[in-house]
Amino acid sequence: KNLARVAKKKFKDDSSKIDEFIKKSMDHLKFSVDLTKTAENSDLILEAIVENIGVKHKLFSSIDAIAPKHTIFASNTSSLSVTEIASVTNRKDRFAGLHFFNPVPVMKLLEVIRTDKTSDQTYQSLMAWGKAIGKTAITCKDTPGFVVNRLLVPQLAEAMRMMERGDASFQDIDIAMKLGAGHPMGPFELADYVGHDTTNSIIEGWHQKFPDNTLFEPVKTLQDMVNEGKLGMKVGEGFYKYNK
Repeated sequence: KNLARVAKKKFKDDSSKIDEFIKKSMDHLKFSVDLTKTAENSDLILEAIVENIGVKHKLFSSIDAIAPKHTIFASNTSSLSVTEIASVTNRKDRFAGLHFFNPVPVMKLLEVIRTDKTSDQTYQSLMAWGKAIGKTAITCKDTPGFVVNRLLVPQLAEAMRMMERGDASFQDIDIAMKLGAGHPMGPFELADYVGHDTTNSIIEGWHQKFPDNTLFEPVKTLQDMVNEGKLGMKVGEGFYKYNK
């Protein structure tokens, strides 16, 4: 569904090009539920599962025992510590973060996250791989949110606090950031796009680990949205309403 949406945006009403784009994209993929067969001949294994440290630990513990010694492991985590994810493996020098951005076929950026244990060879290999697949790769340390989310999530939170204080309506804040700051989407539109459950989970996770950082204070509006099931665009309603 997401790939079809990207294709329609890219090729407008040209149905033949849309179908061709989707087919070519899907042809690059091979699917398997056999973890052993998949991991035993891989040079790079990139994990992109749920943002739950326990689930990620279970996966990497399993494949660490299967994959060849030279295989590089990477996580697409957007908010968790790469060092902590890698802690259950015996290849911390061949472990890094590779954070892509949605929609992946359109967004050019790739954050390559180095831990203190990531070797130079692993880092250089991942930077070269990022370039080879057409991404602009940047380097960042293993800090909360890396570069983009470290700046973005607190901005979304502060926009909601502004609304809570009555400084401005969410509609006017969106207009201000688009017309005044040149952002393609306002913070509330973007929060709807990202998903309020995702943003709330990131903030609450950071607050738990860094309780003294006021930027990571939980946001009541965000918590209320999650509790009410208004998770954003993916369910048809957040701050705005959408046709599902």
